[in-house]
Amino acid sequence: MTEVYVGLRPAEESRTQEFLDSLKYYSISWPVARLAGLVKRDYSKKGITLATTDVTIASVALYHQLTLMTDNLKHYPMKELSLYPLP
Repeated sequence: MTEVYVGLRPAEESRTQEFLDSLKYYSISWPVARLAGLVKRDYSKKGITLATTDVTIASVALYHQLTLMTDNLKHYPMKELSLYPLP
């Protein structure tokens, strides 16, 4: 949610909050955090730098077997991650 609020315009806040409230929330548990660290480490060994926020988001989706909706496909190179590209 942090990334949503960073780019949020004041006029969009009410509608955006309503939308976000309708979504299911998945917490960052210890297993998710561990997975995120391992994913970041493994890609780093390949010379690929990924943002901690992106690997954490990806790890939540991977751990819970969810499809991640994003318009930043290049931020999520994990082959095992199910992605739904946004326009």
